[in-house]
Amino acid sequence: MTNTYVEELCSLHTNLSEKEVDRIKEVAVNLPLIADLNQANVFVDCPTKEGKHAIVVAEAAPTTAKSVYQKPVAGKFAYEAFEPSVFYTLRTGKHMFLNRALTQEGKAVEQSVVPIMGSCNRVIGALIMEKDISEKLQRQQKLEALSEATETLSGILIGMAENRPIIPEVIEESLFFIDHENKIVYNNPSATNLIHEIGMVECRVGIEITDCFPCIKDILNEPEELLVKEIKIMNKVFRIKKIKLGQPERSNGTFVILKDLTELREKERELVVKSVAIREIHHRVKNNLQTVASLLRLQMRRGLPEESKVHFVESLNRIASIASVYEIILSSSSVDEVDIYSLIEKIGNMLVNEAEHEKKKIHINYSGPQLLIDSNKAVSLSLVINELIQNCMKHAFKMESEGQIDVRFQLKENAIIVQVKDNGEGYSPNAKPSLGLDIVKMMIEHDLSGHFLIEKAETGTIATVQFPLERKAEWA
Repeated sequence: MTNTYVEELCSLHTNLSEKEVDRIKEVAVNLPLIADLNQANVFVDCPTKEGKHAIVVAEAAPTTAKSVYQKPVAGKFAYEAFEPSVFYTLRTGKHMFLNRALTQEGKAVEQSVVPIMGSCNRVIGALIMEKDISEKLQRQQKLEALSEATETLSGILIGMAENRPIIPEVIEESLFFIDHENKIVYNNPSATNLIHEIGMVECRVGIEITDCFPCIKDILNEPEELLVKEIKIMNKVFRIKKIKLGQPERSNGTFVILKDLTELREKERELVVKSVAIREIHHRVKNNLQTVASLLRLQMRRGLPEESKVHFVESLNRIASIASVYEIILSSSSVDEVDIYSLIEKIGNMLVNEAEHEKKKIHINYSGPQLLIDSNKAVSLSLVINELIQNCMKHAFKMESEGQIDVRFQLKENAIIVQVKDNGEGYSPNAKPSLGLDIVKMMIEHDLSGHFLIEKAETGTIATVQFPLERKAEWA
């Protein structure tokens, strides 16, 4: 920040004399050094002409720490309601140290203020230092919460000592409470059952827990107060939690909690195996579809009657559209869901490229949010989109070499709406029924449980598909 800018702010907003402004400029020159040394933001505030507010005439952010402010504040007014310490110093000339304040950006800071004196001991400004203490406050809150939790746990332990255990008896996890010598002070029924299940030594109060579980000795010796790890005991997988109570230098005991994760991990392994198998099936289906498409292309190259060629092309496009679903599945992390935007874009671009071979220049635009649908529904939707775009190219631009197609989709009231609009020849209700539209209607009504509407637009034709979005249940 230049001294010229400081001088301009002082001249515009304060009643400071030229000599007093020079004094402010002397202080402002050193602000970057002060900021770096203290790892804090520093400012110079001067009282305004009216005396009701203050103006920030200089500032510096530290290069040795993160700045408290995201945006510059020089040139902005300071109000007493937000910064009472600053105004106290400006009025009295007294220092204020380590007061908590809230910045205009909503951050908690530790604020120190010292007066800047001019001639005749007149206060001409305030030098302010602010440090971000948001993390410090969070740590204090966590410590307070931990203290409350320790008191609650202590109450539970007192209940145990008086043979009045309440909560631990109904906890499904195996719960042990041990003293500083790792000797068992208490164990709940689940812990007793676990000991019997794995066939270890008899579990009783007074023996060391490492006699029952030798493998947790290293975990108990770890210095962390809270530790969570997975271990194997007798071919079973357990998650072990260690919670120390009290201070590091004076332990009040330790909770050891074991939860059997064997069944969960086995199910996860089975899911991974099934996912790999399903992905391999999708890969083979995609390869088989591409093989069928290659055979059709080979037949077309060997020669076909002209009236049959269009049917082969339509069949090829249908096969390629279904293959697109499996290509998208294989390129994504999910084997169960397909992104609608990627699917529509892939099919549309493929058909547009096909049209270029026929010397037609078709422009196609896509718009819509990211939506995922079940892969089975995606196969039906791919055929519907293929037929609708192909229908545009076949009928809308029969007499034209260039055209525009807009494909839009949206989620409205838990239903997916897809619209395909062209700017070609308008739709005629008296037109001869086509196989393509029959496929569309059948797929929408039977596979997607939706509705289909095709009508003439102001320019061209608009086809609308609406079907419910069936979300899979999410299990916690």
